[in-house]
This record gives sequence, structure tokens and C-alpha cells, in this order.
Amino acid sequence: MIFTNELFDLSKSIAGGCLSLYTHPWEALPHIGKHILQLAKTLPEELFEQRGENIWIAKSAKIHPNATIIGPCIIDEAAEVRPGAFIRGNVLVGKHAVVGNSTELKNVILFDNVQVPHYNYVGDSVLGHRAHMGAGSITSNVKSDKSLVIIRNGDEHIKTGLKKCGAMLGDNAEIGCNSVLNPGTVVGRDSQVYPLSSVRGVIPAKHIYKNAREIVQKRSE
Repeated sequence: MIFTNELFDLSKSIAGGCLSLYTHPWEALPHIGKHILQLAKTLPEELFEQRGENIWIAKSAKIHPNATIIGPCIIDEAAEVRPGAFIRGNVLVGKHAVVGNSTELKNVILFDNVQVPHYNYVGDSVLGHRAHMGAGSITSNVKSDKSLVIIRNGDEHIKTGLKKCGAMLGDNAEIGCNSVLNPGTVVGRDSQVYPLSSVRGVIPAKHIYKNAREIVQKRSE
């Protein structure tokens, strides 16, 4: 559950075609800005307007006047950017997504219906369809020793070649309040992280992360 097409329904983002070029989603991180500029050329003028240098916002999006937005950036239809949000560039916000009060985004792709609604930091990350980060939860994107990030998938250690790599959240991932997703965290589809967790490595799909020693499969409904 570390491959792009396993983590995400690529039809749920205008960036889906761009992400399909990469076997693993973190491979797209150095190229998000370039893809935004490419996608901007395809945006219909009747639905989008340019509001500053390399900033394209859907006319149906709700942008609070004291939010700060730096390009390249696309904010898709019916998205909401709340007071005090800081969008630092190389950011794509999907349809009906919520970027909350005092939330900071940098070099990220948010699929449609993603919610980062309260005091979140999301950097160098990809969040799948309907992923939700509870209040105060953040992605840590740089290791304390500044070495290159490695994805730890059980006994497998995958070199990203990246100094900055946050979290890859599969579709419907749920992150509990005040949790920290350490550099190179991957959370599979439909998985859940308990509040106040410090997470690293790969969490399989349809699992619950209670702590590092207790990651349990969800019960079938």
C-alpha cells in the first residue's frame, strides 16, 4: 500500500493525471509547482479566474479575505479557505476541500473533499480523497538531522532521495487531533490514527494506529 494507484482514486483530483506518472506519490513532490502551471492552462475560464501571479481560484470557491495565498496555486470548485490560512506556494486544493483557520500548506496536493480544518501544518505531502486531519495534527517534513527521508515499510527501507517529505494519506484516512506524522509517513486507505500519536512508517489500509506497538486491522462492518 505504498503505490500511487493503491493509495488514491486518481479520478478524485484534477491532479490525478499528473500523479499517475509516478509509481510512488512522494516522487511527485519536486514537480508539484510545474504540474500546477501545466494544469492552469486547461482550466475553463467560465469556472476559474486568475487572482495574482500563478494563482487560479474557482469562482465558486470561498476564500476568506485575510487568508494569504502565494502561487503557484490552484483552488478548485467549492473549496473553502478560512481565516488566517497561509498557502505558501506549490499547492493544489481540491473540490469541496476545507483549509481551516491558521492552517499552513506548502508544496502539497489535496484531493477533493480533503479537510485540514483547524491549526494544521501540511508540507510536502499528498492527501487523498476525503482524508481528514484533526485539530492540531501536522505533517513533519524534515528529519531533525536533515538527512534524506526514508520510507520504512516493515523491514523494507525505501530511499526517497528527498530532504523534505511529509505524509502520504490514502483516501479516507483519518488523523486524530494533535498527532504528528513524522517524515515519510504513509497511511493507507480507510485507516485511522488515534489522537496524540507520533507516527512513522507505513500504516496498512483499513487499520487503526493506536501506538507503535498496536496497529490493528479494522473489523469488517
